[in-house]
Amino acid sequence: MKEKGTGPYDSFRDYIEALEARGRILRIKEMDADQYEVTAFVYRMLDKLGPDRAPAILLEKVKINGQLMEGPIVGNEYCGWDTAAMVFGVEKITEDEGEMYRAVVNKIASFLDEGGRWKKIPPVTIDKSKAPCKEVIVKGEEVDLFKFPWIKNNPGDASPYISTGACFQEDPELGRNVGTYRCQVKGKNKIGFNPEPGQHGNIFMLRAQKRGETVVRAAVVLGVDPILYSISSTKLADLGEDETEFAGGFRGKPVEMIKCETSDILVPAQAEMIIEGEVPMEMEDEGPYGEMFGYLGLQHKNYFMNIKAITHRKRPVIATSFTGITKTTHMIPWQVGSYVTLRRIVPNLVDMYSPREAIGMTFISIDKRFSGEGMATGQLVLGSNPSTKIVVVVDKDIDVTNITQVLHAIATRWQPYPASLIVPQSLKMAPDPSAPQRFLSSKIIIDATQQLPEEGGPKSWPPVSRVLLQEKAPDSFKLVDEKWAEYWKNWKK
Repeated sequence: MKEKGTGPYDSFRDYIEALEARGRILRIKEMDADQYEVTAFVYRMLDKLGPDRAPAILLEKVKINGQLMEGPIVGNEYCGWDTAAMVFGVEKITEDEGEMYRAVVNKIASFLDEGGRWKKIPPVTIDKSKAPCKEVIVKGEEVDLFKFPWIKNNPGDASPYISTGACFQEDPELGRNVGTYRCQVKGKNKIGFNPEPGQHGNIFMLRAQKRGETVVRAAVVLGVDPILYSISSTKLADLGEDETEFAGGFRGKPVEMIKCETSDILVPAQAEMIIEGEVPMEMEDEGPYGEMFGYLGLQHKNYFMNIKAITHRKRPVIATSFTGITKTTHMIPWQVGSYVTLRRIVPNLVDMYSPREAIGMTFISIDKRFSGEGMATGQLVLGSNPSTKIVVVVDKDIDVTNITQVLHAIATRWQPYPASLIVPQSLKMAPDPSAPQRFLSSKIIIDATQQLPEEGGPKSWPPVSRVLLQEKAPDSFKLVDEKWAEYWKNWKK
């Protein structure tokens, strides 16, 4: 039976309420964003608690430009694998993050049909009177972004950013695209619109330009339900596939949609806020902005949007992404998609994990049987995932979600030569600050499996102590697990 309070959720605020009911939200009455108190607090919270134990935060008020502004403002809301399990409807939620990670992977994999395709459910359009995102409607000269509490995360950022917007565009042939692109707040009725080259939103813009269009209608939607936001933030949908249909398949029911006020674009009716506007076929300076790797990105040229209308719920919940600081879990469907694809071509694949703390690293475990399997698997990973720079392949006894075990395998089973392969140049999607040229990077495979003699390894390997315990005293861990609560009943923190 499904545990009360787990998803899927119809709205973002339903999810926030469920987090609070589970004790995963820290409420703070007031913070001073002018002094970067919010950002410093998030850094320090993660320093002290780590990404899995740190809760989401909800600010009731925040000072911006000397003015105390009403929230609620939330951050770090996708803060652990237990919260991801809540989002995707895992039946039993525990505090074991490794267990929750695997439960989420299995749950998301269950959304594939027998042919290996993601299940889809088309969205439905509802009546305007039933759409919470239409509770307040502001148009034309009345539009004023500065009435809402947008936080500037970093002193190096160009300005505050709308950092969690799902950007909706439509193409006459390709249909709908939903992508999460950062939006710099440039004025009371102007924001940046930042689909990077190669992203579907950028392709939509180029296609419109080729058709001779001078402006493109778009909508930036804040506070969509967690599954739609997850799909919006990943590359699960191919060009011409509708992210709202994927979200419907994951939710098990359609996303409810409503037409914009100033265009025919359909947007999620349960959202917190809709920013409608026109994107001209011209570019201007955008950024700099603190990127996902934790470094300040460069200023560059990109599109912008002139805002024509804003509709929102009464007292909308504003979600802020602390990009490059928080270690979020909401992009897990992309990782699961890569895992399922790889599993089809690597039958002895055991597990796969991309640690949130180190973007660009992927850990793979295999049931190794023949020489060369570790290196071959690593090459397949690099070929299938352009965001990966470092692949570490380990044996099946290593828990890839346990970084301590992975590091121990590297320290004790890996020899830099010959168990390494450097790829001098390859496609790299994420904005890696170490890359001398954007979108290109060298890459490395570390084969930390126990090397066979023909691979340059020793003639024999000594037994692994933990494996010996598991094999020769098979009931020991079961005994400890059964008595776990008893051991700790008198412990005082």
